[in-house]
Amino acid sequence: VQLQASGGGLVQAGGSLRLSCAASGRTFSTYSGGWFRQTPGKEREFVAGINWSGTTTYYADFVKGRFTISRDNAKNTVWLQMNSLKPEDTAVYFCAAYHALYRSDYVKPPEPGLGYWGQGTQVTVSS
Repeated sequence: VQLQASGGGLVQAGGSLRLSCAASGRTFSTYSGGWFRQTPGKEREFVAGINWSGTTTYYADFVKGRFTISRDNAKNTVWLQMNSLKPEDTAVYFCAAYHALYRSDYVKPPEPGLGYWGQGTQVTVSS
């Protein structure tokens, strides 16, 4: 699976962005999808996850009610709609395809060989 993330940019606090993760290669629909983010000097952290069928979603507490993850397997794409953005949301956002069953599986960044990563897209929120 190859993943291509896009949609990042510069936005003012309170604004919105929609990130896209387009997949190609092996059947993306068999994988769970996830978004993680990372700032300099910090570990990559979980933002949102979605199961293979799109029927179950998980969110980090700090984005609940503001971000929405969705997918369309016919388009091999996962999206992250980000509303009410805050300066602390500034980070590089990465999409991932991996196998996950429980929430505890979704929140862990997949280890090399156990999932696939996109290249990251920068989101900057100005105050």
